[in-house]
Amino acid sequence: MPRDPLPIRFLEEEARALLTRLDQVRPFAVHETMVPAAALFPTAQAAIDGLLIEGRRTLHGLVLDYLGWLRGPGLEASPAEQQRRFTLIRLRFNDVLSQFDLFTEVITQRSEHATGVWLSGLDVLAADALSLPRSVLDVPPVVCYLARGPGAAIRRARTRLPGNSANPVAIIRVPRERMIGHGIASSLVHEVGHQAAALLDLVPGIRDDVRRAQRYLPPQARGTWACFDQWASEIVADLWSVARLGISSTLGLMGVVSLPRWFVFRPSGADPHPVPYVRVRLSCAIGEELYPHPQWAATWRLWRALYPLAELPPAHRQSIAGLVAAAPEFVRLLLDHRPSSLHGRSLREELFLPDRRAGPLLARFDEWRRRPGLLPSVPPTLAFAVVGQARAAGRLAPEPESRLLGDLLTQWAVRSSLDVSALCAAAAQGRPQQLYAA
Repeated sequence: MPRDPLPIRFLEEEARALLTRLDQVRPFAVHETMVPAAALFPTAQAAIDGLLIEGRRTLHGLVLDYLGWLRGPGLEASPAEQQRRFTLIRLRFNDVLSQFDLFTEVITQRSEHATGVWLSGLDVLAADALSLPRSVLDVPPVVCYLARGPGAAIRRARTRLPGNSANPVAIIRVPRERMIGHGIASSLVHEVGHQAAALLDLVPGIRDDVRRAQRYLPPQARGTWACFDQWASEIVADLWSVARLGISSTLGLMGVVSLPRWFVFRPSGADPHPVPYVRVRLSCAIGEELYPHPQWAATWRLWRALYPLAELPPAHRQSIAGLVAAAPEFVRLLLDHRPSSLHGRSLREELFLPDRRAGPLLARFDEWRRRPGLLPSVPPTLAFAVVGQARAAGRLAPEPESRLLGDLLTQWAVRSSLDVSALCAAAAQGRPQQLYAA
């Protein structure tokens, strides 16, 4: 008995329509408009477009194979089998669209006036934050975009995208309400810290250290350290931020978690983020260990004044107080951790930067006021650390701070665009690759 031709006709036309829609998934290089200074780093642009092009090519082949099967051996298959095979291809198509939509959200903002250029400047800041002074990391490209809400987030490079493809870039979402002040760097560098921790494989080893330390603690203290174990990934990211930005990191963190009391003292449950009140204490303890200065104790006194413990129920107050008291000892253990990826060096030795101490930062700020042209020439994380330190010391008001950082982000974006142009011109002419001076 001949097969009903209607299912074959329907599915063939659906597959051909899929090819038509697939042709609309075009590389971002010809899809988005932006000024050159707002563009992604070429490595990021190439990685994203390469992922989408490969996904489109693979899917295109699958559809053509399906059409060949449908017109050949598939003629004898049941309509249910013909539909099953088409449905699997359609799911792959939706995965490609999901990837396209993810990167569209990231890239479209580059067309916004001023915002696009600032985002390019934040890319430069993120790249600097991911570097190590004494080690070489195999770092992925990093791209930034803005979103609503108070918190930042990261989709790390090499994690899985829809369709099980590996994400070719680190995508950092920064809160729009943080633009623009020193606090934006605190959020961004914290997220960079998550990527760095993954590249260095830090968290498992730190958790092993915590669990070994727990064995020698009295029973009543083990629950406190179990919290540090649970929160290790977020604390490591905060460590990365403080190491790069100094007091700017802690002040930026306070800006994020300055919320109603019930949130600041809320038990974390299974959340990997520390209780916000305790998280600020840990950040101050990290700063005091890395860059000793009275400002850390003063910052902690400020936080305690804003959120006094006295109003908490006694049992909860005792639990919070135990975490606060144990924070310095835990931080010392954290900084003394020696991951195999650092070849015997501790995190303290690797992350300490002498120019992020309060004194050198303020001295550099005073020098910049005399010679403003020096400001754009330093690493971006150092620039944000200087500005945040000046703000913390009362030497810089919020309004000029915002203008200064906006100008810096713009200059970094423009300089990176000119550097890329210089490299391309040098490569085209076969000359040595000389970058523009900072």
